[in-house]
Amino acid sequence: MYGSPLTTNARKILLLGSGELGKEVVLEAQRLGVETIAVDRYEHAPAMQVAHRSYTTDMLDGKEIRRIIELERPDYIVPEIEAIATETLVELEQEGHRVIPTARAARLTMDREGIRRLAAETLGLPTAPYRFADSLDELREAALALGFPCVIKPIMSSSGKGQSVCRSEAEIEACWAYAMEGGRAKKQRIIVEGFVTFESEITLLTVRSVSGTTFCAPIGHVQQDGDYIESWQPHQMSQQQLEEAESIAQRITEELGGFGLYGVELFLTKEGVLFSEVSPRPHDTGMVTMITQDMSEFALHVRAILGFPIPTLRLLTPGASYTLKADRESATFRIGGIEQALSVPNTQVRLFGKPETKPGRRMAVALSSAESVEQARLAAQTAAKALFLAYE
Repeated sequence: MYGSPLTTNARKILLLGSGELGKEVVLEAQRLGVETIAVDRYEHAPAMQVAHRSYTTDMLDGKEIRRIIELERPDYIVPEIEAIATETLVELEQEGHRVIPTARAARLTMDREGIRRLAAETLGLPTAPYRFADSLDELREAALALGFPCVIKPIMSSSGKGQSVCRSEAEIEACWAYAMEGGRAKKQRIIVEGFVTFESEITLLTVRSVSGTTFCAPIGHVQQDGDYIESWQPHQMSQQQLEEAESIAQRITEELGGFGLYGVELFLTKEGVLFSEVSPRPHDTGMVTMITQDMSEFALHVRAILGFPIPTLRLLTPGASYTLKADRESATFRIGGIEQALSVPNTQVRLFGKPETKPGRRMAVALSSAESVEQARLAAQTAAKALFLAYE
């Protein structure tokens, strides 16, 4: 039984991270009568604009995160970004707080080293070859061992920040500097991956709930500099590929445990399916589910968190998403072209409401459905290209 929000018997969710994905989680939680608190490192983040209350703090400051949680005493602590003081979450969970899906999952997936070692070395899942480096000299040694091109990433970053493809020994120093700039923690450690020739890359949204483990239809996507540009659902796969993908997703999410939605990223290659990364939360490429499924990834996440059953999970229509990104930094801007975007049939637009732009920052997304994925991708791209940022 649930009380009403803002009463003494309310059920409360506290989000650590309040971007566009967190905003949708807040809205879905409120539809089920849950009181919501949004926390992020900057003021007026998207989820803060719709939550019942909000706090602004350094997300890596464990003492401050603990203070807010002890003040609010939420029923569920829901990490929505990678860069959080995860050791504090582990301590809070040990003290009886409920972290979604688990504090261990939040800690491991924040750290590319932790999750890669778990996947490849503990579970034996197929991955790209990899090495870790703590210095420019170690990076050079790893890159020469793995060969060129290779992919270089900070062990902790988000939205592709700090990620680059190193194509020759001459580029190593620049790639190191870029990784240092893009990392989200005070760690210099990076992961170097052998370049994978893949046919496509997908996200397999995997839901762990009281109803068991279920999978959304696979989502294909295009990334640029490690950050997604467009996505579509369903992505065409052979039955064998689908079975391999679901097996990998089930094994990694079972190991991480808890209830909630995981975004499992995979490469489809001629040799088979490779594990790439996993996020213990809704995935940016999964925004397409707001137009394709009977329950979006956000609705599924909230249902699973609250312990409600998910008896069915249906894909209603093929669909696609395409993003609008900023090309400069500004606190005074407007988004135009909305009328033109919405004139595209079977199309919706989501403006995220972020208070300022930065180069490469996602500001909006167009969502389109159609009879085929190809038609949906064209419609979403047409709608997104109609949107524009006007800087003042």
